[in-house]
Formats: sequence, structure tokens, C-alpha cells
Amino acid sequence: MAEKKEAAADKAAPKAKAAAPKAEKKPAAKKTTKKEETKEEAPAEVEAVIAEPAEKKPARARKKVAPKTEEAPAEAATEVAAEAKAAPEKAPVVRQTREERLADLEEQRNSFDWTKLNKKTEVYSDDERSVMEKEYDETLTSITEHEVLDGTVVSMTKREVVVNIGYKSEGVIPTSEFRHNPDLKPGDGVEVYVEKTEDAEGQLVLSHKKARMTRAWERVNDARDNDTIVTGQVKCRTKGGLIVDVFGLEAFLPGSQIDVKPIRDYDQYVGKKMEFKVVKINQEFKNVVVSHKALIEAEIEQQKVEIMQKLEKGQVLEGTVKNITSYGVFVDLGGVDGLIHITDLSWGRINHPEEVVELDQTINVVILDFDDEKKRIALGVKQLESHPWDALDTEMKDDDVIKGKVVVLADYGAFVEVAPGVEGLIHVSEMSWSQHLRTADQFFKVGDAVEAKVIAIDREERKLSLSTRQLTPDPWADIEKRYPVESKHTGRVTNLSSFGVFVELEEGIDGLVHISDLSWSKKINHPSEFTKAGEDMEVVVLEIDKENRRLSLGHKQLEENPWDVFETVFTIGSAHQGTITTRNDKGGVVNLPYGVEGFAPSRHLAKEDGSKAAADETLEFEIIEFNKDAKKIIVSHTKTFEADMDSRPATGGAPAGDKKRKPSGKGKADNKAIKKINESQEKTTLGDLGVLSGLKEEMEQAEKYGKKK
Repeated sequence: MAEKKEAAADKAAPKAKAAAPKAEKKPAAKKTTKKEETKEEAPAEVEAVIAEPAEKKPARARKKVAPKTEEAPAEAATEVAAEAKAAPEKAPVVRQTREERLADLEEQRNSFDWTKLNKKTEVYSDDERSVMEKEYDETLTSITEHEVLDGTVVSMTKREVVVNIGYKSEGVIPTSEFRHNPDLKPGDGVEVYVEKTEDAEGQLVLSHKKARMTRAWERVNDARDNDTIVTGQVKCRTKGGLIVDVFGLEAFLPGSQIDVKPIRDYDQYVGKKMEFKVVKINQEFKNVVVSHKALIEAEIEQQKVEIMQKLEKGQVLEGTVKNITSYGVFVDLGGVDGLIHITDLSWGRINHPEEVVELDQTINVVILDFDDEKKRIALGVKQLESHPWDALDTEMKDDDVIKGKVVVLADYGAFVEVAPGVEGLIHVSEMSWSQHLRTADQFFKVGDAVEAKVIAIDREERKLSLSTRQLTPDPWADIEKRYPVESKHTGRVTNLSSFGVFVELEEGIDGLVHISDLSWSKKINHPSEFTKAGEDMEVVVLEIDKENRRLSLGHKQLEENPWDVFETVFTIGSAHQGTITTRNDKGGVVNLPYGVEGFAPSRHLAKEDGSKAAADETLEFEIIEFNKDAKKIIVSHTKTFEADMDSRPATGGAPAGDKKRKPSGKGKADNKAIKKINESQEKTTLGDLGVLSGLKEEMEQAEKYGKKK
């Protein structure tokens, strides 16, 4: 073993000698490249990391110290020789696996202080540094973004203003934000809004405009909360009011809040400085509403109390027309308003107060009434003058004819002004003698000049009744002479009712034709079946009631009663052809010639074959009953063939029924008359009634001729 150690020492000696020259050359190796240095140092470092990791740091220390002195090569050689001697004495090298080497490297990487990488060695300790930072911060103003501060103008140019707020840097603000202050100069204090403490270039960003807006909003809210008065300047006019500049904010001043009296010219306030009271703030939309009226209302209320205490009924005051409405005029009495109703403006009738007064006009008024609690005052103007009725002609009396002008039309009449402030009424019933009342506008129009007769005058109640119809003669005065009973006339149908027809013979005279007096033969359910309004109708005067102004008229009386003829035509036992128009359980209605209707009971509608006659059948009927007064005819179909059966002979011979049964009558003349009636199937008219009268006379003559034979 000793021999081996000696041999190893001999081998290490040349290596130490070779290392010494290398150490001497290191100071001059500055010009060598990094790659060469890396190649030279790499083997030693790798061996140090793999074989002896614990001695890694001392090796680096030696490399740093070596270039400082000229004795470094000798010392290095000595150290290498010492290591070489000591190397055999160390423990044998333990080889690490790859995984172990990687774990050691990871542990070293995690324990490395990366904060000190590429940094110079700290001169001060952490405690010393914190103390100095604190002292430095005390020399600076502490500011935060989005706050308003007071600053000082340092310098100014045409485009920029430099402001110092005590921060580490100064802020620059555009000159355009100071347009409201043309007298700005260096040294003046200004409000600034901190937008950013540092921008991308490290510059402090300030705004004077935003500072004004923020401070103004704070002042406005404070003024509203503390009910303080603010001063502003009217900028311009807008719809419904004015725009006011208050603390740099645009506030709205409604037209109704400018003054206690209505303002018609808003432009007179533009450019003026006024005091206001903040009455409303919209926090969401940043809207502000101010009022100037609110400042003087308190004074006005005090004035109202003082004025109301001095008021007395009948007191005459001077006032100014403040407002005009359709129902009256508001007058300013010097702090308190009163109302003059339109009816108290003039004794005469007016349509609108503007006909009498104008805005801002100074007028004298009299106090009619007032209410202390409601602060309401009723005023009058016409009461300052005497009533027109007092000046009315004292000689005016009933039946006098006067002239006037229609001023008002109503449903019940027309008002006529006969003198200023004096009106009379013409009732609609006094406009015409007609009994059918109409509306006043059918006779007059507003503004018409009329002449009327005084029928009543009441000076105490101040009422005047007039009439225009009494200027014409009363048509009922000689009614008996002009429209005697049984006289025939032609009139115009004016109205229809369920019970008759109203016919006007002339203006003011009309009569009634009852529904039963319209036709002799036709059954009329309603007058509209016979005539209509506006048509002409011939009538006969049946009765006159002069006292109640009524006429009873008739239309059917123009012709002879056809039932006198029917009595001779539709004799009992006579046979006539008829058509069943309606049928029911009790019987049927039969339409006979000339539109005369008869009734056949159910038992008299049995036919010869045993069946019952139905509606719309045309059969032979025998008259079994005739009532002239009741205008009723009863007929039977069964009787027509029962009579034939009773007349048949007992044995042989042709049956009597083989020959057609002839209608009963009085000779050949009656048969001819009946034949003529049956040939005419039209309904009864006034013309037909004349034909019936002719037939009656013809039948009577035929009967006389038969008797002579």
C-alpha cells in the first residue's frame, strides 16, 4: 500500500507543475471567448458536481480571488498540491444515480433566491429602507384618483395651464377649461379633479371642468338639503321656462316659478343674475329645478294676511288684470289676487271677458265677498255703475211694441236686448200661434233685429216677457166663420200618432183626424198605413172647440157611407164569391167583393165532401148576418149546399143541386147589380164608394121598374 501511495504522489507532482503555469496565464486570458473558458472549466465543474458537491462553493471562491494578485499562480499551485496530497486520504467517491442527481438539482433550484438575481448588493437594510421611505412620503401630498383637490396655477400658455397640487409631479390642464375665468393668472387657486395619478408617460392627469361639475353637484345638493339660496345667471330661453347656470350646472327654471304673476315675455330675463331656491333634484338624470317664485312667496303670504285683515265688503280698490279666462278675470290687488266672474264684468251680456278688459290693464273693482280661510276674494266691476233697469223708461207698460236685438238663443226661447243691460224673453210658445212647439233657432238667429210686444214687465224682479205672435191677429178669433162645421178643406199632414193624424189648415190652426175617421171600409191599425207626414189631405170639419183651440176633422166623411150600399148588396141569404184570407180554430176571415171582409165560423166552413175549407180557397158564401152599425158580416159556405139538399124532390126528377144556385135578390135588376159588384174585385177607394152609390140608385130604379110591370 505504501508503494502505491508513493506512486500516486509522483504522478500528482507533474500535474501540479502543469497547473502552476496555467494559473499564471489567467490574468492575460481576458481576450479569450466565453466558449473557450467554458470548455476549459467544464470538466472540473462537472467532476466537482458529481464527485464532491460539498466543495463546489470554495472552488468558485478561488476562481474569483485568483486574478487579483500576481502571487495567485504560486498559491494556486500550492493549493492544488495540497489537495492532491490530501486526496488519497478522503473517503472513496460514491457514484450517484441519474435520479438522485436530478433531485439534488431540483432542491438547489427551489432554494435559490431569485429576487437577488441581476441586482446589486443592497447598501441599506430593510429597517433602514422603511424609515427613509416613511420620511420621504411625509414630504409628498397623499392623493387618490377621482377626487377633487385645490391646486395653484404655476404657469400658463395659450394652450395649457400648469397646476401644482403638492404631488411629485405637476398636472397640465387645457386652457379651454378656464373659459369661464378669463382673469386667471399664475398664483390663483383652482379646483382640479384627479383623473389619473400617472398615465402611460408617468404624467399626472387633472381636469378643471370635471372638478367644477363635481363640486357644483355637491353644492347644489347641499343647497337643497339646507334650504339655502343660490345665485345663478339666466343663460337662455327654452320651452316652458329658462335655463339657469348655477355653480356651472344647467338648471331649469319653469315659467310658473319665475314670479307670482304670469310672465309672458321670458326673453327679458335672459342674461340677468337672480337668486333662486333649489326645489327639485333628479339624481338619476342629474337634473336640477330651481324657483325664484319660492323666494318671494313667503313675503307675499305675509302681505296677504295684512291685506285680508283690511278688506271690507263694498270697498273699492285698484288692481291690475293678471290673467283672463273664459269664466272670469283675475286681478292683482297688490300681493293678493281676486276674481271677477264674467257675470260681474258688465250689466250687459258678454261672450268672453276679453270683450271688456285687457291684460295688465289697471281697473277699479269693488269687493263683493271674501273668505279669510281660503284666501279668496270675489270682485265686481259692473256694481260700480247703476243698474240699467233703474234707467229703464218708466212709461214702458204692457202691450207696448219695442225693438231689440237677439243676444242668446235657448231651447225654451230667445233673449232680446232692448237696452244696455236690459233683456226680455220671447218664449217659444209666443213666437207662433201654432200649437206644435218648435225650437227658437227655427224662428231667430243671434244678432237678428226683432220687434216684439210687451206682455209682462216686473221691475222688482227685473223680468220682461215679450211676444212676437201677438203682433199678428189670432186665427182662432173668427174660427167659426172661416172653418164652419161640415166645411171641406185641404191641409198638410204635420204629425202621425197611434190614435190619428194631425193636419194643419194654416199657421196656428190644426186639427186631428181620428184613426176611425180615415176610412169607412178599410181597417187601419196605424195612420202610417194610410198617409205620411208632409202629404196633403182633404178633410171635413166635424167639431170646433174654440176655448181649448181644438178642431175635430174627418176624412171618410168626404164620401157617403158605403155601408148604406152594402146593406142592399149583401142582403141576408144572398150568395157571393169570397176568398179565405186567414184561418184559425174559430173560423176564417173571408174577403168579399169591394174589399169588404166577412167572418165565417168554423162550423160554416165545412164543404160538401165533409172536409174543411182552408186558407186561400175561393168558395161561394151565403150572407147569414149583416150588422150595419157594427160593420160586421157573417157568412157561411155550408149553407150554400145544405139549402140545395133540402130543396131536392122526394121521388124522381133531377136534383135541384144539378143547377147552379142563384144568389137571392129582388128581380133581375138586383142580379145585374150583384154581377157588377162581383166583377169588380179591387179594394174600396173613395172612387169606388161613388160607384157603390151609383149602383144603389140603379138597383132602386130597377126595383121600381119591376113593380110597375
